[in-house]
Amino acid sequence: MENILLLIFDVLNFGLLVFLWWFSIKNYKALPKTIPIHFDFDGKADNFGNKKYFYLMPAVLTIIYFLFVFLVRSPESSNFPVPITEENENAQFLIMGIFIRWLFLLVALIFLNSQDYMLRYSLNENAKPRVAFSTLLFSIIGSLVVLFIFVGLFK
Repeated sequence: MENILLLIFDVLNFGLLVFLWWFSIKNYKALPKTIPIHFDFDGKADNFGNKKYFYLMPAVLTIIYFLFVFLVRSPESSNFPVPITEENENAQFLIMGIFIRWLFLLVALIFLNSQDYMLRYSLNENAKPRVAFSTLLFSIIGSLVVLFIFVGLFK
């Protein structure tokens, strides 16, 4: 059962990475020559750059993806909040594997939301992000809380 869950996460995460590349390539021609590349807390663009920066999000997410793949493939290289023993090794590695995959899913959604907002803001300055950045940030913080609870339960 756990292998099916991990496989679903892996396919979904790779699919999100591919989708971000597809979205970026598909919409590149529709962009003006100058696009917003940074936003302030109010969602207004405060820095602009060449439209080539539109490929920065997929490139960075690809690097993050390979970093997370490395962490998933070699869990002993991760820093665990509890000592790893023979009794808790399987449980801790499973928790870490699920969490790393979940964390990448949230990060990928943040990148997708940002890329979509960058595109829509380039075409219309009155556009709003589809999901508030604070919502995505709090989902990561909430996930960390859940992680530490599970790690503590399976010491």
